[in-house]
Amino acid sequence: MQNTSIKHWAEDDRPREKMLLKGIDALSNAELMAILINNGTKEKSAVDVTKELLAAVNNDLQKLTKFSVKEILKLKIKGIGEAKAIAIVAALELGIRREMSEKKKEVILHSKDIADFLRAQLQYKNREVFAVVFLNRANKINHYEIVSEGGITGTVVDPRIILKKALEHNAVNIILCHNHPSGSTRPSRADEELTLKIKDAARYLDVKVVDHVIVSEEGYFSFADEGLL
Repeated sequence: MQNTSIKHWAEDDRPREKMLLKGIDALSNAELMAILINNGTKEKSAVDVTKELLAAVNNDLQKLTKFSVKEILKLKIKGIGEAKAIAIVAALELGIRREMSEKKKEVILHSKDIADFLRAQLQYKNREVFAVVFLNRANKINHYEIVSEGGITGTVVDPRIILKKALEHNAVNIILCHNHPSGSTRPSRADEELTLKIKDAARYLDVKVVDHVIVSEEGYFSFADEGLL
């Protein structure tokens, strides 16, 4: 019986040793993921298993980042069970959170200050979600929250929930945000109507909608930058 645990591989083929010897940049995506799953099957090494997983998503890590544990398991890659799928999803989520931490700004002065943070948070979602950033008078972030999650083509948002949360978090300004899983960042007519509805309602509570940012893998769209507020 062939043992495919990494510790039994030839030294040149061990991704852990290769990383220590040559640095992490020397490892391929498959080798990095092989370290996560540790072993393969009787027929395939861990690297071969992760290569098969990557091939199933056209070697697109961004696409894999959108997958849940159940969606990875549905690919039916021999050698990747629930525990290994959990390890992969957890590692990819850490990458997202690291990027979010890097992009988060203390004070929001321009659309790009918040758009980079929101893209890091939402661009990998395969369903549309609607989020709100709550700002104080100095335009510092008091709170960030996803207020609605929908399907691939849209989500339903209740303005009353947004305004209630704005009062709870002592927000003076708010930034609306949602993602477009399709990739396009152009707002729909429904997006524009919802923005104006929330803006008009917020005015009665002395809360200002300073922007609505649409994000996707392709970039972002700012209502404020485009003069739509």
